[in-house]
Amino acid sequence: MDETVAEYIRRTVLKIPRDEIKSMLQTWGFLSETQLQTLNFHQTKDNISQDVVQLCEDNSADIKQAAVLDIIYNHIYPNKRIWSVYQMNKTGEETDFFDLTDFKKKFKRRLQSALKNVTINFREYEDNAIWIRIAWGTPYKKPNQYKTSYVVYHSQTPYVFISASVLRSTLPLLCQALVVASNYHDIREMELRSHCLNSLKDIAFKRYSQTFQTYYPRPLQERNVAPENVDLRIIQENRSEKERIQRVNREVFGDGPQPKLEFAQYKLETMFKSNPKMDVLDIKEPFRCLVKFSSPHLLESLKSLAPAGLADAPLSPLLTCIPQKARNYFKIRERKGFFPGSFVSP
Repeated sequence: MDETVAEYIRRTVLKIPRDEIKSMLQTWGFLSETQLQTLNFHQTKDNISQDVVQLCEDNSADIKQAAVLDIIYNHIYPNKRIWSVYQMNKTGEETDFFDLTDFKKKFKRRLQSALKNVTINFREYEDNAIWIRIAWGTPYKKPNQYKTSYVVYHSQTPYVFISASVLRSTLPLLCQALVVASNYHDIREMELRSHCLNSLKDIAFKRYSQTFQTYYPRPLQERNVAPENVDLRIIQENRSEKERIQRVNREVFGDGPQPKLEFAQYKLETMFKSNPKMDVLDIKEPFRCLVKFSSPHLLESLKSLAPAGLADAPLSPLLTCIPQKARNYFKIRERKGFFPGSFVSP
């Protein structure tokens, strides 16, 4: 077994939590059950990794087998990577029959014709998801197994989820191979990024919807007795305003948890308005800008703005429609004025 393969397997095993090493090796299936029984999983992880490497040496493991173990790890822990959403488009409405073998063949041929030193591995899962692992090299260097790109493609949809390596120059090659292999016309980024792959899928596949409920339980009555010097009308007004904010917020965001989104981006175009007599900004060219939002949990942050008193309720539709506008690449044109609302993010 090559020394670089042995080191890569060792490092992959070290990433796995101790309690899950055995089950993940069983899922891998490269080592027999008899070989797994010889492993002592109660020793240090470093010793476990060394023993696993020795067993792989006996089985003559190659980089293909090592890559499969890495795919399994990333499938179980997709939140370790940052994912971006891409959407592919066809020129017509026709639907083609998807052939997995043909897809793999075209994908590999396209990438390998553009770059000789590249390793590509596939693994299919039961939810029609094809996981693709690409390790990139250069015309003069072997593929770097520690700088990989991951692609999750659902064959029945036009959506692709990509976790790119630090080598951004390889992204155009990757997108081109996806378009050719899946028989689409072009591919575009939806400007959605997150560590939470499942939340991105919920948004892209429209599994997330902001529900409008017709019944809301009445809030609990205040039990504290108001001081005599406080106007009861002010208390009632404050209480009514809180109830209104809660009701509007529930109508906009629903009662359920929000998809975990960490990045969103708007491309805005607006016309400035000024008094003609002042002769200021008398230019017909629109003002264009790029507005980026980032947060550990963007949608929950937006949901909490009004209840926290950081923004008026309801929030601007430009903020509350992020999951829907994501499918339209966030190309929003606001011509009646500049971007309304607050940019505060808790």
